[in-house]
Amino acid sequence: MSINIGSVRLADPVILAPMSGVTDLPFRRLVKRHGAALVVSEMIASQAMIRESRQSLKMAENSPQEQPMAVQLAGCEPAVMAEAAKLNEDRGAQLIDINFGCPVKKVVNGHAGSSLMRDETHAARILEATVKAVKLPVTLKMRTGWDDATRNAPRLARIAEECGIRMVTIHGRTRCQFYEGRADWRFVREVKAAVRLPVIVNGDIASLEEVDTALAESGADGVMIGRGAYGRPWFLAQVIHHLRTRTRRADPPLGDQLATVLEHYDDMLVHYGRETGVRMARKHLGWYSRGLHGASEFRAAVNRETDPERVKTMLRGFYLPQIDRQAA
Repeated sequence: MSINIGSVRLADPVILAPMSGVTDLPFRRLVKRHGAALVVSEMIASQAMIRESRQSLKMAENSPQEQPMAVQLAGCEPAVMAEAAKLNEDRGAQLIDINFGCPVKKVVNGHAGSSLMRDETHAARILEATVKAVKLPVTLKMRTGWDDATRNAPRLARIAEECGIRMVTIHGRTRCQFYEGRADWRFVREVKAAVRLPVIVNGDIASLEEVDTALAESGADGVMIGRGAYGRPWFLAQVIHHLRTRTRRADPPLGDQLATVLEHYDDMLVHYGRETGVRMARKHLGWYSRGLHGASEFRAAVNRETDPERVKTMLRGFYLPQIDRQAA
């Protein structure tokens, strides 16, 4: 099930979704090491990127271990989007992804994200300017439409193809749904029928059964997984194994999971600095511990701790008894 995105070939069409506050360099590098085909950065505002703000530069950092990787840009000005894309090409990204899907009010009120689905002419200017600015493949992520009355993703996908976009990802909800209800994977089939590009289905894919159903209902060429990877950086590798062999790969033993958590935690401390890293890691520790014995009590305690070494002691104290029980 390999796909080509311009000059970039993915042996397996299983992609980590861009997620604000989640798909930073430490998490992307970890997911990639476990075996994902492609990882995508957090959404970066193009205006902040060309100002080279400290936050945008941090979000755009990449490493050789995660390549190929894509940087996702959001914005409403074609020239600014083009300049931001060129900056990220120079900084080592191998693909540029354009965000027409973010439903957040702050982004939409700035005439970016999913609001661009309501102005196809202006959307085309952004797509064309970005494609012309770089030698890299440029991809697009969007929703099915603004609302149920204007589900124009198939038409916008055709426009994107004409502008030189190399792949389209569809989150199976409208903007007005935000993250409510269920993703409409069947509608993605209409987008697939409208273009010759690779089409990726996204939304509510958190199990192997949902992978199979999403692909069958959408006719898509691959899957993009977001929240399904929370606390499971190995999940995309499990999906790849399933698609290749039609068999299941078990979750790593708890001892290996603890090693992964500690590695991820240390990497976040280095990436953000110790004080910020402790805070940024808390959500990940909550996701990693989900479903284990005493997880709620552990989360309550670890979220109050500010010393990184004590956090690591708490992690070992939480996992080691469970590892012993698993071994017994």
